[in-house]
Amino acid sequence: MTDNSQAKRTCLYNSEQLDAIVSDMARQAAGLLTGRTQIAIVGILRRGAPLADRLHARLQETWGLSDCVRLDLQITRYADDLTLLYPETRLTENPTHAALDLAGYTVLVVDDVMYRGHSMLRAVEYLACRQPAEIRTVVLVDRGAAKLPVRTDIVGVRLDVAPSNVIECNVPPYEDSFRIDLMQPE
Repeated sequence: MTDNSQAKRTCLYNSEQLDAIVSDMARQAAGLLTGRTQIAIVGILRRGAPLADRLHARLQETWGLSDCVRLDLQITRYADDLTLLYPETRLTENPTHAALDLAGYTVLVVDDVMYRGHSMLRAVEYLACRQPAEIRTVVLVDRGAAKLPVRTDIVGVRLDVAPSNVIECNVPPYEDSFRIDLMQPE
């Protein structure tokens, strides 16, 4: 992994700002979900899962969408610092999902950062085999660097940064505070 201790760290969004962004993302999601009765919210582990929880909570509290199925997918390709862990994107199937039937569901797939699109594409491919009515993608940060044919339906913020920079989403419970930092190598 890259040594981030030698990187310049800049806080781009603090917890209060991100709470407002998540609220706006929930508003957008509620618009996409109007009239839908079968809804599944799928978080991509690690940080996409607690973001999916936050989005789900806002959809319940503000928009009354309480009958949503919540699932998580374990997908790995890159480390948090963008170091390539595996040449292919790995999805580790949860045994409880083996017989998962999403026929007729509208599925929201939630992740923290859209970088090249590998994780999101793998999640969408996996979920598409479960025959949902539609799949929508949600990310907190879109870096605008996707190389694969994956679009984001709901984006919290778009950050066009240099390829060598790292967008670090800090999301409890994995970190103490909810924030987005920019890491720039020295």
